[in-house]
Amino acid sequence: MHDLKNKGFATRQIHAGSHRDATGALCTPIYATSTFAFDSVEQGGARFAGQADGYIYSRLGNPSLTQVEEKIASLECAEDAVATASGMGAISATLWSSVEAGDEIIASDTLYGCTYALMTGGLPKFGVKVTLVDMTNLENISKNLTEKTKVVYFETPCNPTLKILDIVAICNMVHDYNPEIRVVVDNTFNSPYVQRPLTLGADVVVHSATKYINGHGDVIAGFVAGKKDFITKVRMFGIKDMTGAVMSPFSAFLLARGLKTLNIRMERHSSNAMKVARFLHDHPAVAKVSYPGLEDFEGYEIAKKQMDLFGGMMSFELKADRDAVAAAINKLQLITIAVSLGDAETLIEHPASMTHSTFSAEDLAAADISEGLVRLSVGLEDPDDIIADLKAVLDTLV
Repeated sequence: MHDLKNKGFATRQIHAGSHRDATGALCTPIYATSTFAFDSVEQGGARFAGQADGYIYSRLGNPSLTQVEEKIASLECAEDAVATASGMGAISATLWSSVEAGDEIIASDTLYGCTYALMTGGLPKFGVKVTLVDMTNLENISKNLTEKTKVVYFETPCNPTLKILDIVAICNMVHDYNPEIRVVVDNTFNSPYVQRPLTLGADVVVHSATKYINGHGDVIAGFVAGKKDFITKVRMFGIKDMTGAVMSPFSAFLLARGLKTLNIRMERHSSNAMKVARFLHDHPAVAKVSYPGLEDFEGYEIAKKQMDLFGGMMSFELKADRDAVAAAINKLQLITIAVSLGDAETLIEHPASMTHSTFSAEDLAAADISEGLVRLSVGLEDPDDIIADLKAVLDTLV
């Protein structure tokens, strides 16, 4: 297709990566093949040497994956992107491609539970030092930067507290210290429709595409986006050799389908979430609501600066102990108790006992994850129905 670089987001989410095959199929077919035939040994040798275009083996590339990789690269304003079998596949392949024994990583103290486990239990086993800090205070990053620092890693909004980190300020400070340090941002909570960290100074973006990018709760997938040379390293080392975290062609097909409605879905997720957040903010059983769109939210001004919408994720603190919180959640009728997020269905979970159960009591406290904290992924249902379900339960706590 003609150049899409200057086209709008909605146009690119539909058309980027589209390559008509010989049949003229509107949707890229599912290329369910493990390997690809060569016309000759010489042609195969040329491809392996990087001297000719073409596919070799689906762990290295597949036409079904290429289309969604090109879409994500376009939407994240990246030179290139690579698909992975999961969000953790994207994160681990990125980090394995960035550090070696003796190197150091500075990471946010508030992270997705499995990312936290990799940072604190996985990487240190191989000689990589990881320092977790509260990145809302830039001094915490600055005082830990050394000549061995290779990566600064964070999410924003942070999972599950919705803490907002200033992408521009962090990137500027880190790159002023050493432009070779790779700033990696997990953009899962937002999707590229809401926030594009590469345009704000980040070097790499990672996604659990299981969430908003797919949007339908039927795929486990991930993406890494950034400069072409680094993405090639992630593909040919981080994925090919270290993790084997290869996305299936069928998953790529479902992602391409989901991406076509990303902007519409994010607009509705965000508008629904704002209504739900305002309801929770005023309910007497709720001690605190963390949602980027509320003006009294601590990160509101930064969120307004770096996010185009305020998204569909929030957390709230109930005025109740752990048992009462669990009992209240169990009474919900419409809202589904489940981990994950970004689906059409509204999902609720208790971080301390579910997504962040790998945290020790001390680490939970350090990340401001209390026993009363509840995370809510606001879906696409009628917002009045979501609110009615919450109200019926919260009223029992007053």
